[in-house]
Amino acid sequence: MVLDIQATSSIPPHPRTTCPGQIYYVQGGVARNIAECMTKLRAQPFMISALGFDMPAGIRKHKDIKTPTVCHILDVTGEVAAGVASVEAVEMFLTPEWIQQFKHTIHSAPLLMIDANLSPPALEVSCQLAAESNVPVWFEPVSIAKSKRIAPIVKYVSMLVLCSFILIRDTITFASPNEDELIAMANALSSQNLFRPIERNNCSTDTLFQMLKPAIWLLLEKGVKILVLTIGSD
Repeated sequence: MVLDIQATSSIPPHPRTTCPGQIYYVQGGVARNIAECMTKLRAQPFMISALGFDMPAGIRKHKDIKTPTVCHILDVTGEVAAGVASVEAVEMFLTPEWIQQFKHTIHSAPLLMIDANLSPPALEVSCQLAAESNVPVWFEPVSIAKSKRIAPIVKYVSMLVLCSFILIRDTITFASPNEDELIAMANALSSQNLFRPIERNNCSTDTLFQMLKPAIWLLLEKGVKILVLTIGSD
């Protein structure tokens, strides 16, 4: 659960100076956004998260928690140009011990979604709990830097679907990276930087897919069964 500060410039921004635009405070966080969408689809998500006392509502509050906050700079088209994430509270307070308290809920869930903001030990415990009851796991990579956290938990992934939306079935595991997160995940799983970021420019979707094919194949060879890649408005 994250407070999003979204700054949208009215003109192309220039370095080292301000520009006119609009700033909004939005309830955010990838996991929270997905939980809200699930509720609108009449599902009943159960969310484990943390907030500080500086926010009006939350699941776990603590006097030492500063509510996770992300500041996005959006360009004139509404795409993220840059951003800074301050989400240390997720790693500090959503510990393996805290998550263990919800093991019965996880064991009975049709699907467990894990957000890469979690610390590696918390991700591992979450996957272990899911594996105990054969609960499929949805890995949400969140960002390029944190998508690499798939490496130590890929052994729990029997089938990984990379998508923005898909029907939940018995043994399917989910995630939703864009092309940059896919490259980062492939490099993390290859233990060396075999792949370079893709410069899309104005290339077609088919051309982009061909450029990403080696990274896709690597994830398939590591045991991932199905990849559906999100590529922005395309």
